[in-house]
Amino acid sequence: MASTDVQRKLTAILVSDVVGYSRLMGDDPEGTLTTLTAYRQIFSDKIREYKGRVVNAPGDSLLADFTSVVDAVSCAVDLQREFAERNQELPDHRRMDFRIGVNLGDVLVKDEAIYGDGVNVAARLESLAEPGGICISGDVYNQVKSRLPLHFQDIGQQEVKNIAEPVRAYKVLSQPGAAAHRVVAARRMVSGRWRRGALAALGAIVIAAGGFGGWSYYQARSTEAALAAFKESAAFPLPDKPSIAVLPFDNLSGDPNQEYLSDGITESIITRLAKIPGLFVIARNSSFTYKGKPVKVQQVGRELGVRYVLEGSVQKAGEHLRINAQLIETPTGEHLWAEKYDRDLKDIFAVQDEISVKVANELNVKLVRGEWARSDVQATANLAAYDLFLRAQNLALRYEKEGNVRATRLLQQAIELDADYARAMGLLGWQYLLAARYGWVKDRAQSIRQAEEWADRALAIRPDTHALTLLSRLNSNKGNYEQALALGERAVALEPSNAYVLVTLSWTMNLAGRPEEALPIMRQGIRLYPHPPIFFHNVYGTENFNAGRYDAAIEAFKEGLKSPDKGRQYHRM
Repeated sequence: MASTDVQRKLTAILVSDVVGYSRLMGDDPEGTLTTLTAYRQIFSDKIREYKGRVVNAPGDSLLADFTSVVDAVSCAVDLQREFAERNQELPDHRRMDFRIGVNLGDVLVKDEAIYGDGVNVAARLESLAEPGGICISGDVYNQVKSRLPLHFQDIGQQEVKNIAEPVRAYKVLSQPGAAAHRVVAARRMVSGRWRRGALAALGAIVIAAGGFGGWSYYQARSTEAALAAFKESAAFPLPDKPSIAVLPFDNLSGDPNQEYLSDGITESIITRLAKIPGLFVIARNSSFTYKGKPVKVQQVGRELGVRYVLEGSVQKAGEHLRINAQLIETPTGEHLWAEKYDRDLKDIFAVQDEISVKVANELNVKLVRGEWARSDVQATANLAAYDLFLRAQNLALRYEKEGNVRATRLLQQAIELDADYARAMGLLGWQYLLAARYGWVKDRAQSIRQAEEWADRALAIRPDTHALTLLSRLNSNKGNYEQALALGERAVALEPSNAYVLVTLSWTMNLAGRPEEALPIMRQGIRLYPHPPIFFHNVYGTENFNAGRYDAAIEAFKEGLKSPDKGRQYHRM
């Protein structure tokens, strides 16, 4: 039977500790204790201001509880902003950063102390937070997501010691610019009063100028340090232009058969971004190696050598579509932008365009209208045709006879629904060429003729990279190298960050007897496709051999033997 002096209650729990406390004490015990004492007073004042109470404060840690989840998160945000300001007055090596975790859970209360799983989860969340950051549980997120003007990063399910079920966790984002404004707005909205008149006036001026000065300065310093560390650990040097990988959008429809839709939307966004000359966009196949894996964006950034990651989710319910998208800086894990799109299914093309344009704007890339704007990636307004195209694209990626046959049939149906669907025609042409190449048809010559016919039909309607690279390949096979190069260069101009388009042009240049010119193009294609399929390495090795670079050729062929993808991939836009 439970003791009568032990009670249960549902409460919001805040846990914090100092980052690098042992080092700080070892370097300067007196100074660290002085700073900690001052910051502890800030903790006490803020917690009391947000109607919470300090439960315990052993060493450098602190445990508090709140009756309101909104108050707990708002207090955590206000604390981190206050500490960011005060840390400006300290030398870098003496700065005192805190991690904060917030959970909503059932706890046992005895003699004013609290115990139980709710406290354990909060402590685990605190350990997941970054220096100066806040991490909250899924239960907390559900309570505050629509009530506080903040951004959040979903970091997935987290294991908690002695807790049977994993806990969903989110980072609270405090980014210079728009997100920083949201942090300040959240504090003001909840607290309902200014700290002091003079500081309030100063804050208003700074916000109007585009950012909260203290926070921006602190974040800028943190970002510089994070970027330097990132560059040292990245598998590839960062390009000299904004670099991005688009991770496969999650399918939240609850129906595995809808997977093709989320994959197709991801690919469409990649293709749109690849058309922007000022961006460096990782190839689809490299991004999709992370599909279904609980991976952190920092890891993706290091492994692919990109500074930004776009991730999101897709949920289709009848004729309604919900798309979430968020742009994250990989060195810091901070969100630059996040948006939810609740639209009718017929608006799917507009949403993809909006996301692509927003990414370009956030990365300060000049979006040249003209060819990019005119070359509508899907080039159809027929939703049924587009759905068939996405299904066919998903099958075509398997590079198998059965998938090839089914993809061919679906693309033909799509074209029957929209006789001007150029992109479907270009992909259909590739299905005929691949069927001939791999011997999936009896009459290979006829299949090749059909491939050329569909590519010609596509280009008679509008520019399309599928059709251009297909015709470039067919012309190079015939020895028409000048025409093949012209077609390949048109394709590169249309999608400058498309790895396969670059590789096609490079190989054509090699066949035309210009291997030295082919090599830098090939290197760019490989950089856009980290850990590429074996044929990339084989092409690169052959080009080096033809250029008389024999050692480089040997290394390229050796790399090909290590390739994780030794399948039939021959070409993919």
